[in-house]
Amino acid sequence: MPEEQEDEFIRVRFPRGRETIGIVEQRLGGSRARVRCFDGKSRICRIPGRLKRKLWIRENDTILVEPWELDNEKGDIIFKYRDNQIAVLKKKGLIKDIQAEEF
Repeated sequence: MPEEQEDEFIRVRFPRGRETIGIVEQRLGGSRARVRCFDGKSRICRIPGRLKRKLWIRENDTILVEPWELDNEKGDIIFKYRDNQIAVLKKKGLIKDIQAEEF
């Protein structure tokens, strides 16, 4: 019986370009949600049509947001992080302890 590997390789999607990490504050209905982003802004974000059936989000989920070009107060939800991916992001220093983070 092989022993379990402690450092299993986990592939994590990091923010690129204008993308930012955020936490879902409130579901608003109609595939929209209020998201508190780590760049200090609160945005109304939507789930794009290609992800509507695949991406199920709830409050307090950690997600990746791409802000809109023309209106910085809105954005698209493009990825949802799992618990093991959140641990990797914390280890890399991209997100701090969520409870200690004050916006």
